[in-house]
Amino acid sequence: MKLALFDLDNTLLAGDSDFEWAQFLISKGVLDREVHEAKNHEFYEHYKAGTLDIHAFLDFQLKPLARHPRPQLEAWHREYMATHIQPMITDKARALVREHQQTADKVAIITATNRFVTGPIAKKFGVEHLIATEVEEIDGQYTGRGTGIPCFKEHKITRLEMWLADLGLLWEDVTESWFYSDSLNDLPLLSRVTHPVAVDPDDTLEAHAKLNGWPIISLRG
Repeated sequence: MKLALFDLDNTLLAGDSDFEWAQFLISKGVLDREVHEAKNHEFYEHYKAGTLDIHAFLDFQLKPLARHPRPQLEAWHREYMATHIQPMITDKARALVREHQQTADKVAIITATNRFVTGPIAKKFGVEHLIATEVEEIDGQYTGRGTGIPCFKEHKITRLEMWLADLGLLWEDVTESWFYSDSLNDLPLLSRVTHPVAVDPDDTLEAHAKLNGWPIISLRG
């Protein structure tokens, strides 16, 4: 089986959907700017440096979901898609996804960002399979907590293997694999696939890609 995997933030998107969701809520007055904006930037810098505490971040990022009814959250998300996400989707990214959809048996987006934020984005790309950090729900309402294993760093491999198992497959069934990412945080999974590709990479990933002869591409513009 041929498998093509895409990171989302700063890879398929020319920006970070997680960071922009918090900024959107701040712009709407849903979150207090003074309290949340500095914290949002702080978490983002830790992510880029490879030092993010994923559990502390999820506590920060998911709590607002528990404070508002689902219809309101979904209405905000539609506005966020139009104002923040659509401008970050490039023709090059769409074309690369379509190319793999024509040649690979399975195409999936695999991202640390939670499913509430990323589900509609995956649909916008026409990608059926999404492996993301999961959000706990009780009776259709978000609790503000994550559930299961966060889809982050080496745990992306764990979540990928769990997804394959749900399809009745093992990693050994994957004969050829691609993974596109911008981030040093994805080095574990990049090192696992047969075709790792660095996309507009951070400095650490760029150096690693050059050292190992991995392709480096840009999807911007």
